[in-house]
Amino acid sequence: MNVTHLECANCHKNYQANTLQNLCIECGKPLLVRYDLQRAAETLTKDSMNARKSNLWRYTEILPVENAENIISFGEGWTPLLTATRLAKTLPFEIELFIKDESTNPTQSFKARGMSAAVSMAKELGVKRVAAPSAGNAAGALAAYASRAGMETFLFMPRDTPRANIVECEQTGANVTLVDGLITDCGKIVADRKDAEGWFDVSTLKEPYRVEGKKTMGYELAEQFDWNLPDVILYPTGGGTGLIGMWKAFDEMEQMGWIDSKRPRMVSVQSIGCAPIVKAFHEGDTFAAEFPNAATVASGLRVPKAIGDFLILDALHKSGGTAVAVTDEELIAAVGEIGAAEGLFCAPEGAACLPALRKMIEQDLVEEGEKVVIFNTGAGVKYLEAFA
Repeated sequence: MNVTHLECANCHKNYQANTLQNLCIECGKPLLVRYDLQRAAETLTKDSMNARKSNLWRYTEILPVENAENIISFGEGWTPLLTATRLAKTLPFEIELFIKDESTNPTQSFKARGMSAAVSMAKELGVKRVAAPSAGNAAGALAAYASRAGMETFLFMPRDTPRANIVECEQTGANVTLVDGLITDCGKIVADRKDAEGWFDVSTLKEPYRVEGKKTMGYELAEQFDWNLPDVILYPTGGGTGLIGMWKAFDEMEQMGWIDSKRPRMVSVQSIGCAPIVKAFHEGDTFAAEFPNAATVASGLRVPKAIGDFLILDALHKSGGTAVAVTDEELIAAVGEIGAAEGLFCAPEGAACLPALRKMIEQDLVEEGEKVVIFNTGAGVKYLEAFA
């Protein structure tokens, strides 16, 4: 294992890596895994990739699990990077448009990446019971991976979570509690009960390892683009772990000599009904205030307060990116538009990136000929109520 320590993303206090950790005890912010990247690069090379399995564990030297027997995997990762030529022709000028399709992951969303890493580490550290709040797909992924690891799972979900997610969790062995409220209300229940119940909290960024699984999206993009990163990445943002993870991956790759200092412009996409990052970005804030009366049909975007807000905003600013909000009507219409043009049934969250891209083009934030990636974070079939 090349892990050296855990580091608070805010106050930079260091912690041991081989013990159970949640948030920083000094400032209450997320911990990030740090590696001996020089050592990792001795065996993790560009040339070595050709002989490796086509899943996220191909990057094992920069993932936290020490004993391979503890890896809990369904083959997640190495998802398609699809050219979207027909869709690109609907835009005002020519760009190279791509869709990174995370719906092909086990449990049909990018959440499988994070839960593979988090549950594998929980197993390695002796965890028997895990708990988390979720608006849907994270719960489905945790239920599946924890059951495969032989752990008990306790999930707290808003009562209006898409039915497919609820049934998925129930049928993969989880204890499911539906809550009259938002994901933040569910999170408070986990926080209040975890010590007495003996649960390990695997909430978004409240343990260090989910982000490690999700950062592999950044490694894959670099590899799929032959180590030349795109100009723009649009990412639907709820808790924002995927965006944070990719930004971390780019830094690690540069330190290993795989890429240069050029970065894509990172774009956070949210719904107008729940847009804390958009509001904070355009008001120049370091942290995002809790968004009042959060409401959107894209359940994964309905996160009124993200604990990693400062990391998301930092990536947007340092990359020269931006944050864009779209209406629910726009993102639902985009599902059908992407489907008709490219044959891909996107989750509403992923589809939101298309109207966001159009808004950026109108504001001269994308140039002709640029290489643009939009992330479809999940499968549309899980959101059938949204299309009623």
